[in-house]
Amino acid sequence: MKHLVISFISPDRLGLVDTLSSLVKQHQGNWQTSSLHHLSGFFAGVIEVSITAEQSADLIDKLQSITDFKCHIETASANVKNTSDSADIILELTANDREGIVQEISSIINNKGGNLLKLVSSHESAPYSGQELFKAKATISIADDSLDVLIDALENLADDLMVDISRE
Repeated sequence: MKHLVISFISPDRLGLVDTLSSLVKQHQGNWQTSSLHHLSGFFAGVIEVSITAEQSADLIDKLQSITDFKCHIETASANVKNTSDSADIILELTANDREGIVQEISSIINNKGGNLLKLVSSHESAPYSGQELFKAKATISIADDSLDVLIDALENLADDLMVDISRE
């Protein structure tokens, strides 16, 4: 089996996910993992599909022929879980929104030996003050002995940054 990683962007329209999932099914593919989002009038996402080598070329051709649908497709190995002495942890971050906050957080994760596996962020208003908040949920892989150093660095980034940690 091949694993196709399909990233795409398209003007948002009704039935787009139905079209994609129908094509995957028609080619006997299995929709594995995905992250799909509506962003400022566009629909964007990443999908992992497992599919036989015989069916993959035709599926790729069909995906690339969809009108107003820009995609990039890579062939990958099946996702293999890391069994080293690292842990996957989930960080839930909340702070007053400001320019550069994603760069600050990603830099600390990188500099403390973490590998950012997933980041989902949002921008919203605080309930009472109306202050703009940055919220993020990050999944990272990090060596067990580096976890405390990472958490200390994140918590010292700013007085308003709250960090909740859980293990995956």
